[in-house]
Amino acid sequence: MPCYRCGARQTDPVRGASPWKRGVRHEAQVLICPDCQRLHDLDLDTCGTCASTSLICRLGEVECRACGSVRQARADAFVTPCAPPGLSAEVEAALNRVLGRA
Repeated sequence: MPCYRCGARQTDPVRGASPWKRGVRHEAQVLICPDCQRLHDLDLDTCGTCASTSLICRLGEVECRACGSVRQARADAFVTPCAPPGLSAEVEAALNRVLGRA
């Protein structure tokens, strides 16, 4: 999954914690690269209880890592996939290479 802001691809991390961060934007889980983390206007969703941006999205729920608040994600958030332009073609090409398709 690329950085939602700049499209940079995450590479295999060196030992230790990854410098990439997770966030939630428009009810969808996103990754933020180290360069984009330096920006102050990331436009991430915030917790309705404590206003933190330390959110994770899983199985239709959005959970705040700061205060533990959990809420249901909006149902319409899953209608449109959050994929950068050209990603499906890139995935198809990778599958064709791996599976030996012409």
